[in-house]
Amino acid sequence: MSTFSVAQEGPVNALALNRDNNQVAIGGRNVFKVYHIEDDKFQEICNLRSSKHLSLGFSCNDVSWCTIDDHYLATAATNGHVCVWNLTKMGKAMQEQDYQDHKRTVNKVNFHATEAYKLISGSQDGTMRYFDIRTKNAVAVFQSNTESVRDVQFSPHNPYVFAAVSDNGSVQLWDVRKPEKYQQQYTAHSGPVFACDWHPETMWLATASRDKTIKVWDLISKPTLEYTIHTMASIGHVKWRPQYKYHIASCAIVIDSSINVWDVRRPYIPFASFNEHRDIASGVAFRGDPNIFLSSGRDSMLYHHSFGDAQRPASKANLHGLTVNSKGEVTQAIKINTAPMVNNGSHSSLTKAVGIKRKTSTSQTADTFHQAVSNMFEFKRSNCKNGDEALTCLGLAKNYLLHGRSVSELCEHNSAVARQFGKDEIANIWKIFKTIYGEEFVQNSINNLNSGGAGDDVATVIETPLGNHERNIGVEPGSEPDQKSKGGDTPGAQFSGGDEETENEDQPDHASANSAFPNYLNVRNGCLPKGDFSFGENELDVELDGVGPDFHNGFQIYNHITPRFSQDWTLPNEAFPVRHEITDQSPPPEQFPNHFHAPDLHEETHTVQYDDQPPGLLTLSKPPKKRIWDSAEIVIDALKHYADLGDTQTSATVLIVLGDSRRYLSGLNEALQEHWLLGYIELLNRYKLWDVATQIIKLSWLPSVNQLNNQSTTVNTNCGKCMKPLQRVGWLCDRCHSTEHGLCSICHQVVKGLYVWCQGCSHGGHIAHMKQWVSQYKTCPTGCGHRCEYI
Repeated sequence: MSTFSVAQEGPVNALALNRDNNQVAIGGRNVFKVYHIEDDKFQEICNLRSSKHLSLGFSCNDVSWCTIDDHYLATAATNGHVCVWNLTKMGKAMQEQDYQDHKRTVNKVNFHATEAYKLISGSQDGTMRYFDIRTKNAVAVFQSNTESVRDVQFSPHNPYVFAAVSDNGSVQLWDVRKPEKYQQQYTAHSGPVFACDWHPETMWLATASRDKTIKVWDLISKPTLEYTIHTMASIGHVKWRPQYKYHIASCAIVIDSSINVWDVRRPYIPFASFNEHRDIASGVAFRGDPNIFLSSGRDSMLYHHSFGDAQRPASKANLHGLTVNSKGEVTQAIKINTAPMVNNGSHSSLTKAVGIKRKTSTSQTADTFHQAVSNMFEFKRSNCKNGDEALTCLGLAKNYLLHGRSVSELCEHNSAVARQFGKDEIANIWKIFKTIYGEEFVQNSINNLNSGGAGDDVATVIETPLGNHERNIGVEPGSEPDQKSKGGDTPGAQFSGGDEETENEDQPDHASANSAFPNYLNVRNGCLPKGDFSFGENELDVELDGVGPDFHNGFQIYNHITPRFSQDWTLPNEAFPVRHEITDQSPPPEQFPNHFHAPDLHEETHTVQYDDQPPGLLTLSKPPKKRIWDSAEIVIDALKHYADLGDTQTSATVLIVLGDSRRYLSGLNEALQEHWLLGYIELLNRYKLWDVATQIIKLSWLPSVNQLNNQSTTVNTNCGKCMKPLQRVGWLCDRCHSTEHGLCSICHQVVKGLYVWCQGCSHGGHIAHMKQWVSQYKTCPTGCGHRCEYI
């Protein structure tokens, strides 16, 4: 049977099949019809909306067909009415009952499966009402104490039980004989539950929610979640597929207009998909045959679907998967043949075992969709020397250098060691740490600290014009400048552009004069200006840390490092204090030509009125800050990454090599550092690298780790003759005065030096003698009969 459809006058909200599955009723705001289902088309039987006597208020929100008597239909209206229709009557008499008990929209109506005249409804007012269509009023009222009841369904396993789902994500189980309180309630979803459906054969209840999941609950005893299906949109309707225990159909309320049939055991890809609807599907009903069902939608269409026309998303999925990560490791997933196979030696034991144990069902309802078994194989690069991770760890531990050299040298050496043992990634990590925490980084950090904090200094170019007042201040025409003007104490003389060179022996040394900024000395040409310039007398007394004046287009240019401050400041008109009132002043800077021509010293000057408070040439407010990249966060993440991979060796050794640079890792918890060090020490002890473990303890900066070597190493021994503890010395017994404990059990000579003994019988001797003995025998050499297995 193929797929066919029929168009309607408006969106269809619901549909229902009769007992024989040969008629279908559909309802909507403008639609209320009954069709007869033929082989390839829908044949309209009656149109209940065409009657002039029916009010428009009876727009159908849901429709239900009595499962025992084909004459009765029930509809849920948006105005809160529940109507019962008798199809054997005509005109207005068709509306046999009109219940107006609900105060808000009725979302769902359902006839009882075995009681022909019993009907239940669920509404937005949070109540469920139980009707006997032979009476005018509701038989019972069930208060859910929730905002809204979205769906109610009678249980096919118990005639007195029904399930109700609500907007608060809960499911309630009720007994129609006990309307006072529900039997059971549990939270099924994190959002509103829009629909539910009982499994026809098993005590399962499927629920669909706005949280984009369909959940299957086992209600035999207490509610137990059996399966969860993850969908791409909120689900509004669900319906179990007949004769298929694990199949359920669903349709969404937004985004997705497809009708999907799921296998609950495979929750991420549908078993079959039907894409005929062009708008949201509003209902699904199977015709008794698991391969045929009907659907309605908001696209004003009613469809008759056949599974033969379905799309199978799983068939488009690749049966084999292959992926490669950044480390060069390959992961492969392949399908296992589930048919019985003969052992020909070409398949793995796992494949053969699965193939033999897997049974092939021969029934018509067998589901072969889920019976997909796969193997996953992971292929890793052999980064370890000789292919042994333990040998690599031992080799790194023995060859790493952790102290005695600079950080750059240690990182370079350890990088070469890691590369020698095939750890290319670890080698690159050491290279990165060398770049970040080498001597150049440390020196720059110290400089930034000395200059007032990293990231707070900026280079500012300040230009001041060279005017006449800097050359011959207060000199009359035709007169010679005095000694001070020639270069004595005049601050501007040292920057004079004249022919005569002057010297000032009284000026302080430039190194001491710029001690406030020692990190920026000798930046360009190794010399600093000898002048003692300041920005104002009382505002900010900081010397110009220049590198000598640079002359460009008649302007002096200084490289100045502006320290951090909060208040605004203004550059005064004069770059240095004036010794007396200026009577002769050069033209203002804005009248200067682009090319500056220095005036002659004997050139006649003109007296210009000088303002008491001339405006500043340059005003700077809140100078920008230079941002320095902080690598601490990335470094901490890298160390945590290797620790999470189980490589505490890399995390611990990097921290030790960094030394004083660890202070830049302020975000690294001290407890975590201790955990890494102790883990590495435990690993070294496991491999019996006692000397390396002791070195790690000695180099530790944490008191809790560094004090491990200060713990007591006293070992109490017993006398080898009377077996009493040796109190004072380890070779003389205070009780029997025997010195047997200090004698070698093999050569019977006093052991001078290292003494080894059995912890079980307390007998021992020279290390070489005992080692030779236990290599041939297992019992004690004294003849006590003890098996000295721990020597």
